[in-house]
Amino acid sequence: MKEFYCANSEGTEKLGFAIGQTVGEGDIICLSGDLGAGKTALAKGIALAKGVPDGDITSPTFAIMNIYKGKDAELRHFDLYRLNRAEELDDIGFDEYVGGCGITMIEWADLFPEEMPEEYLQINISVERTGRKIVLEPHGRHYEELCEKVEALVNSGN
Repeated sequence: MKEFYCANSEGTEKLGFAIGQTVGEGDIICLSGDLGAGKTALAKGIALAKGVPDGDITSPTFAIMNIYKGKDAELRHFDLYRLNRAEELDDIGFDEYVGGCGITMIEWADLFPEEMPEEYLQINISVERTGRKIVLEPHGRHYEELCEKVEALVNSGN
């Protein structure tokens, strides 16, 4: 587990960029936090690192899923906040998009924990007095290594 503190949304996006530099095909990132905590800002940083144009990145709150074309991977960005039952995941073809080709980012994954894969990177964002506390919690060896790479990037200032 790795903890980071970001003073503002720009810092959150910058951390997302570092995460984006480490993720690749088949990676799954689950984002949890209160409304307005910074889940979409973090996802935006990840998408920017993968070469998605800034203007293309929007919150999928009402669309449920956005697909972005990155330079070397497709990104699927889910927002499950508006779903009420696990069965609705079937309606949107959730299992067809998670894992495999592309990179999957899932906001509000904590609403359906039993539907998440066995291995993924859980990112918890909490609002603190002076900014955001962002905790990377790896589920699986691959994601443990990914967290080490993110920490090294952040510490190097890149």
